[in-house]
Amino acid sequence: MDSLVTTEWLAQHLNYEDLVVADIRWVHLNSEAARAEYKSGHIPGAVFVDCDQVLSEIGDPRRGRHPLPDPNRMVQKLAEIGIGKGKRVVAVETDPGKVAARLWWLLQWIGVKDVAILDGGLRKWVAEGRAIATGEERRPACEPYEVSVRSDLMRNAKEVAAGQSGRVLLDARIPARFQGEIEPLDKRAGSIDGAGNLPLGLLHDGEPAKLKTTEELRELFRANGLSPDAEITTYCGSGVTACHLLWALERAGYTKLSLYPGSWSEWIELHEDAGKRLT
Repeated sequence: MDSLVTTEWLAQHLNYEDLVVADIRWVHLNSEAARAEYKSGHIPGAVFVDCDQVLSEIGDPRRGRHPLPDPNRMVQKLAEIGIGKGKRVVAVETDPGKVAARLWWLLQWIGVKDVAILDGGLRKWVAEGRAIATGEERRPACEPYEVSVRSDLMRNAKEVAAGQSGRVLLDARIPARFQGEIEPLDKRAGSIDGAGNLPLGLLHDGEPAKLKTTEELRELFRANGLSPDAEITTYCGSGVTACHLLWALERAGYTKLSLYPGSWSEWIELHEDAGKRLT
């Protein structure tokens, strides 16, 4: 399955037994509010996947706001809601560039390939007048994925601090946060020394917003100085939305990609002078 599917494709395949729609509605650090939004209207058959409780293991602030989950616990939680071995997964969110790619990246990280993101998300689905369901959907539990962690897909804080010749570090946040002008979520403003900024809003066009075409993405990345063979690590505030930038880069043909999961929220816990330098 391609890593991007259209609303037309999903409507045609929605009733396939092996296809699971994962609704990753997200209200920052408020799982109950996110679940309530999901219950108020979602794609028929979609199961709610909690970004905070399933796709993260929140607790130790020294690891950032959304530390990576333990992969073995994660696959067990996903299997309980019907996402596991033998299933094709389509991740859906309301707005593009938030959280759907978190599931895509996490499954890539443990060696699972059969996962895609719905282009245009729920907003496009609704705009086209397609069916909406309410309440809580449940699917039978299934066998969990086998875990084969790909350590090459991530970089830790020490590796980011050390830097590597030729490696590019990209911040996916809006320019005002990258430049240290505002910081609505983390306790310090600024960005990691040496990083460039490529905000997620540049990746989309239209209303409802869809991901730019592959060629448009390539032109965008070339305009930002990214050669096709560049080794790129992305980060954001807490390691969630940076996955969306990785997804776009992969669709444009970039292959040497990694995530700094702790991102800015971990970086400022580990570096006393973080935030004093405004980009």
